[in-house]
Amino acid sequence: MHGSLTVNSDRMDKLKIDKSWTLFLDRDGVINRRKPNSYIRFTSEFEFLPGVKETLASFSRMFRHIIVVTNQQGIAKGYLTTEQLERVHDYMIGEITAAGGCIDGVYYCGDAANMAGNCRKPSPVLAYRAQADFHDIQFSRALMVGDSISDILFGHRLGMKTILVGERLGVDQNIGECSPDFVLPDLPSVESVILE
Repeated sequence: MHGSLTVNSDRMDKLKIDKSWTLFLDRDGVINRRKPNSYIRFTSEFEFLPGVKETLASFSRMFRHIIVVTNQQGIAKGYLTTEQLERVHDYMIGEITAAGGCIDGVYYCGDAANMAGNCRKPSPVLAYRAQADFHDIQFSRALMVGDSISDILFGHRLGMKTILVGERLGVDQNIGECSPDFVLPDLPSVESVILE
């Protein structure tokens, strides 16, 4: 395992899900490659990580909803506009749809991290916005997959199952007592722990 993170394998060997479940996904580092020390402003900068589109096509048959929740403080910092971000998301959704997948909604927070009362994960605000649009979402029957500790805290605060993925894998981040249910290399690896 990377850093000090370990997985409590006694907690569950497989995650049993059915079509009543919702999959929540972080964006950068999970669906697409991160742009180091910057923000993705144009579709030409959006690079899907290997196997993600195919995996999302598979997940679209397993889960009732797939929801993307993403912190995008580049808006507050003036690096990109909401229109630019939405064009990037339209491109992302179009590519996933063309590959046979379905993204039901994308919820983002453009607030700065130092703004009081911001909606950024780990705040549950983005999940509540999704639930307001999709009333059948039950957080007790939801899985959060992200590449940062804020994603895991977001999931835990809502009673979701959580999986930490990606290159960073929480290294040098203090997770305290809030550990993910699984730590895996990438989004395609998540299929290996799902039992339909």
